[in-house]
Amino acid sequence: MLLGTRPVFKRREYLRPSYTPENLPHRDEQIHQLARILVAPLRGETPSNILLYGKPGTGKTATVNHVVKELEKVESRAPMKIRVIYVNCEVVNTQYRILATLSDVLLESLKNSRGEEFLESIDLPSKVPRTGWPTDEVYKSLLRVLDQEPQLAVIILDEVDKLVQKSGDEILYHLTRMNSSLKSSKVSIIGISNDTNFLEYLDSRVRSSLGEEEIIFPPYNGSQLQDILRERAEMSFADGVVESGVIQLCAANAAREHGDARRALDLLRVAGEMSETDGSEKITIGHVRKAYERIEQDKTVEVIKTLPAQSKLVLYSVVLLAERTPKAIVSGEVYGVYQDLCRKHRLDILTPRRVGDLISELDMLGIITAKIVNRGRYGRTKEVALNVHPIQVQAAVQEDFSLRGEVLQLSAFPARS
Repeated sequence: MLLGTRPVFKRREYLRPSYTPENLPHRDEQIHQLARILVAPLRGETPSNILLYGKPGTGKTATVNHVVKELEKVESRAPMKIRVIYVNCEVVNTQYRILATLSDVLLESLKNSRGEEFLESIDLPSKVPRTGWPTDEVYKSLLRVLDQEPQLAVIILDEVDKLVQKSGDEILYHLTRMNSSLKSSKVSIIGISNDTNFLEYLDSRVRSSLGEEEIIFPPYNGSQLQDILRERAEMSFADGVVESGVIQLCAANAAREHGDARRALDLLRVAGEMSETDGSEKITIGHVRKAYERIEQDKTVEVIKTLPAQSKLVLYSVVLLAERTPKAIVSGEVYGVYQDLCRKHRLDILTPRRVGDLISELDMLGIITAKIVNRGRYGRTKEVALNVHPIQVQAAVQEDFSLRGEVLQLSAFPARS
């Protein structure tokens, strides 16, 4: 394979979301706004807290990473050290873990610059325990380590809305007010959120302090996405492998979905991988269409995997019925199969009304279609149709712990009349 065909990729990683390019097309305004805010504390001014928000894939995290790299380059000329601490709040999502993570990064930096003996001499630990300390003790430890030397600590809270959903906004209240307790250091909090309504969920005290400066990231349009893709394609692919129309189709697909640049880059990368699989030396529009189908399938499977066990059982009931006959499936039949599945796997059986709610939720996710039909004297019912391939559902559902082991066979149910 290595020697038989001309390689499609030069550097595949340039198409991955984790890569931050030197140049960020169509984000000059946001870069300048962020740089202006972060430079101010280096001149001795009180730093502002910043909230960046916009739809997924609009360049928020990439812009922050880009500006932070530039900030670190000027550290030697700045009046204080610059410490950047990145926290993904989807992973680190409790008050204790946030404070412990920040403390540990700063303690490690202090230990490297001053030595472990220095930490012992001022009665600071080399690491905060994962559990066991009162939260206010961890907070005091963070303030103490921050004030050991003049520094600007830029704390980036990515997916900050996930933190608030999980643990409330008390941690933001404390973090955004740290400057009033610090003597020699300064802190700037940068919150990044995909939810444009995020500020509405916060207490008014937190809202005013976190949103001191707001930077909005609008979705990319089709033309802007083409510019981004052309630049990355030139870096990522061998010369001449991308056929005419490929970039335009990838950009058009992503522009329809809220201008998500990550989506466009994924589509282009997977199209390249499809080309490799086919043994082709060109990436064609056909490869883009195949890549789109594959990404859609993968996305649906991930959604199904995250469903609660009861929703998976309802969905699996629809699959079992759909495989037996092309006739329309009604909600009453779904409930009958669902009851049998629950008994087989020793799970609680929900009421018909609650199962009807779960069917509606699956409909909203686009996994099934459920429409109400009037059957005259037999009343109204829901007709249910599956929108995804049964094999995808079976693979995703059977990963759930409650459905491992023996799989319920279709023969367990009486034939439909």
